[in-house]
Amino acid sequence: MPQTMTGGEAIVRAVLNHDVDIVYGLPGAQMYPLFDALHRLSNDVMTISTRHEQGAAYMAYGHAKSTGQVGVYSVVPGPGVLNTSAALATAWGASTPVLCLTGQIPTQYLGKGRGHLHELPDQLQTLRTIVKWAGRIDSPADAPGLVNEAFAQMNSGRPGPASLEMCWDTMSSSGPVEFGPIEPLPEPAQPDPDEIAAAVALLKDAKRILIITGGGAQNAVAEVNHLAEVLGAGVTSMRSGRGIVPEDSDFGMASAAALDIWPETEVLIGIGSRLEMPYMRWASGSDIIEKPIGPPYLIRIDIDPDELARLVPHAGILADTATGTAALADAITKVRTPEKDAREYIAGAKARAAKAIQAIQPQMGYLEVIRDVLPRDGFFVEELCQAGFASYYGFPVYEPRTFVTAGFQGTLGYGFPTSLGVKAANPTKAVISITGDGGFMFAMPELATAAQYNLGVVIVLFNNNAFGNVRRDQINAYEGRTIGVDLVNPDFVALAESFGVAATRVNSPGALRPALEKAIASNAPALIEIPVDPDQEASPWPFLIPGAYI
Repeated sequence: MPQTMTGGEAIVRAVLNHDVDIVYGLPGAQMYPLFDALHRLSNDVMTISTRHEQGAAYMAYGHAKSTGQVGVYSVVPGPGVLNTSAALATAWGASTPVLCLTGQIPTQYLGKGRGHLHELPDQLQTLRTIVKWAGRIDSPADAPGLVNEAFAQMNSGRPGPASLEMCWDTMSSSGPVEFGPIEPLPEPAQPDPDEIAAAVALLKDAKRILIITGGGAQNAVAEVNHLAEVLGAGVTSMRSGRGIVPEDSDFGMASAAALDIWPETEVLIGIGSRLEMPYMRWASGSDIIEKPIGPPYLIRIDIDPDELARLVPHAGILADTATGTAALADAITKVRTPEKDAREYIAGAKARAAKAIQAIQPQMGYLEVIRDVLPRDGFFVEELCQAGFASYYGFPVYEPRTFVTAGFQGTLGYGFPTSLGVKAANPTKAVISITGDGGFMFAMPELATAAQYNLGVVIVLFNNNAFGNVRRDQINAYEGRTIGVDLVNPDFVALAESFGVAATRVNSPGALRPALEKAIASNAPALIEIPVDPDQEASPWPFLIPGAYI
C-alpha cells in the first residue's frame, strides 16, 4: 500500500529496511527533509552529528569495518561530498560497504552551470570514479528501489562503497511511495572442480605452506582455521585479514614471523587478499610481479575475477572465500596429512620474530602494554604513525575485525574519527585509537563529537612534534635536509580537557598501563599523550619492506 511522504523520508525509511540503526552526518540546506525524517524516526535510528564531513564518513567507515555491515552517512552535496572523498576512497581500497547519502542542486539547474549553491560540474560522475556504484533518485517513489540497489551493489561480489543523491526540490516534494520486499543476494558460484584439483596438485607433496588472508576472508573464519589445521600451514596477514586465525594459536602468526619462513615457502595460498605483502614488499626484483614463477607456487581464492587477473596464480579458485576455502580443505584432506613438525616449525618462526622486533623501540614497549590491557575482543584502530606501522607486526590480534586499518590507501588522519564509528557500532567493547600528533590534528575537532555522544574511545597519542616518517625519509634520502615536517603543537592534554575529555600525559610504558586501565574502565572519551623524541624512534620498516633504506 503506497504511503505519501517526502523524498527525504523515503530515503530514510528505505535505508532502515536494511537494519541500519545509526546514521552519521552533518545537516545542511539540501538535506533538511532527510534529517527531519531522521528526527521523526529517532526511535528507530540514532543520528550522530559530526563537526566535519570527513568525520561523518570516517565514522561510517569504522562502523562498517568493525561489523561487516553497511555504514551510512549523509552530508550536503558539492564541497560536503568532496570533504568525504578520502574516506570513500579508503572504503573503496579496503573493500568496505559505506553508503553516502547526499543532495543535489534543484532539478531545473542540473547541467546548466549557473553556479547554484554547492554545484559541481558532474557530481554523480565524480563519485563514480571513487565508489563501486552511484545513482540519482529522481522521485520519492524511486527511493526504495535505488536504495535496495545500492545495498545489493555494496554487498555483492567484492564489497565497496556506494553513493545516492537526490535533487533539492525532489527531496522536499511529496509523493506516493511503496516499499516492496528486498531481493536476496544471488548465491555465490561454486568453485571450478578443475581449479580445486590444480590447487590440490600443488599442495599434495608440499612441506612448507603459508596462507595469507585479506579483508575478503573475514567472512570465512571457520573455514580458514580448518584449512590451516588440515595443511599444517601458518596463517598471516598484513592488515585487514588479521585476527581470522588468532595469533596466539598454533597456526596464527604475525607478518614478521611469516617473513622469517617466506624463503622456505613452497606454496602460498592467498585468501581474499591482494597479496601486497609478499609480492610488493617481500619479493626481490620487480616492485610488482604480475605472474609469479614459483616457488612459492601461488593459489588464490577470491570472489573478484578481476583480482585473479591482476596477479595471475598457478591455481585460481573463483568463489566466495568461505565456499572456496571449504572446498579446498575438503579436497586436500583426502590426499594429504600435515607435516608432523608443522606446529614446532611455526612456533620457532614466531619466537625468532618476537625476539627480533624488540629492536623496534620505543614502539614495541608501548604496544605490548596496550595489548596486555586491551581485552581480547577489544578494537585497536591503527594510524599512519611510527607505532601504527610497528603494530602491523608487533601488536598481536586475536579476534576477527578487531584490527581496524585504512588498508593500502594509507589515509593519514583517518584513525581517530574512524575509531568513533567503531565505538558507536560496538558500544560495549573497548576501543583504542593510536595516533600520531600529525594525523590526530586532521580530525581533532571530533573530540567534541566524542564528548557530546559519550563515545568512550581511548586515544593514545604519540607526540613526536613531527610528521615522523616523512622526516626520517627526508633525512635519509636528502642529506639531512627537512622541510614541512617539524610541527608546533598545542598542549594536547589541555586541549582535550577543554572539550570535556579526560586527559593525561605519560612518559613510559610502565606509566601507560595504569592510565590505560583507568581510561578503559571509565568507558568515556579519554586521551593519553606520550611525548616521543623522533630521533630515538627505531624505524619500523625493516619488517615491512626488507632492505628498504628507511
